[in-house]
Amino acid sequence: MRLEFINRVKEKDILGKSILTSEGQVLLRAGVELNSSFISKLKELGVFYLYVEDERLEDVQVEDEKLTQLKQFTIKSMSNILANIHDCNGKKLKESLIDVEDMISYIIELGDVNKSLYDIQTYDNYTFIHSIDVCIMASFLGISAGYNNWDLKEIGVGAALHDVGKTKVPTAILNKRDRLTEEEFYEIKKHPIYGSQLLKKNFAISDNIIKMVEQHHERVDGKGYPYGLSNRQITKFAKLVCICDVYDAVSNDRCYRKKFSPNDAYELILSGSGSSFDQNLVSYFKNTFAIYPLGCCVKLSNGVEGYVIRQNRGFPDRPVIRVLYDAKTREAIPAFEIDLLKSTDLVIVTIVE
Repeated sequence: MRLEFINRVKEKDILGKSILTSEGQVLLRAGVELNSSFISKLKELGVFYLYVEDERLEDVQVEDEKLTQLKQFTIKSMSNILANIHDCNGKKLKESLIDVEDMISYIIELGDVNKSLYDIQTYDNYTFIHSIDVCIMASFLGISAGYNNWDLKEIGVGAALHDVGKTKVPTAILNKRDRLTEEEFYEIKKHPIYGSQLLKKNFAISDNIIKMVEQHHERVDGKGYPYGLSNRQITKFAKLVCICDVYDAVSNDRCYRKKFSPNDAYELILSGSGSSFDQNLVSYFKNTFAIYPLGCCVKLSNGVEGYVIRQNRGFPDRPVIRVLYDAKTREAIPAFEIDLLKSTDLVIVTIVE
């Protein structure tokens, strides 16, 4: 399976990973044969890349059908979760959070981080998808950090709810494409407080979760918001969610800016170690998440192009590459592999679009 930018997708390519809508419905299911109509519609929806099947990369598997299903259920539950939070209906809120907890349980037991991220997204599904993706990332990071199952459930739920306070911020401000005024930015910076106030009214929500929501924009150097807390004043769970929130946010297009490149998004986290982000958690982050997703095509410093087929744990920028064609002539050649952990004279310079 290979990750292909939409302009390089051809008719009769077979979709390798399902695409979800903002409501959690399957827009296109893995296995469908793509035609010109499908490709045009995906472009209209702002889908920039997708996975397609490729027998030369059949050992690269990124579709986890069970997790996709659980993610669907969770996305669909988000509307009910938010409604129950606003209605202060603790019993129904607890019931609607079951889908979130089921997804976290699956990640704890069977989750594969390389099959769980890099979902194909339409342009309009940022709000709920972001919350769920932060939940998934935080769960994996929590596992790497050695938290027990109870803590992981708390972390996952807190991550899923981290932006609940934005429901109290005017939509015009949230979706504004131009630069925010000082007053508008001040209002945005109050969303962690709004979220905390909403959750404190619900007996089904623990203090750990409330603190995650309230502190997920705080920074260890004291330069975050809303309170300017630093280091030990910030709960360990909030520090974890903070990293996942920032990484996922900058990795996606927003109404007011384009997404960061994979290496720039990753470097933002690494460069913030000890200042913006907890140093130990950044180390776990580096050992958990890779820069370049499985199946993506990259160009090396010697001009060779190839597809990422395996990750090297602890070395996020040095995966194993399978070369299938000549970069100059674009003609197929006998496949061979380059392990960047062993070929230390080579580096990835860009993703091939």
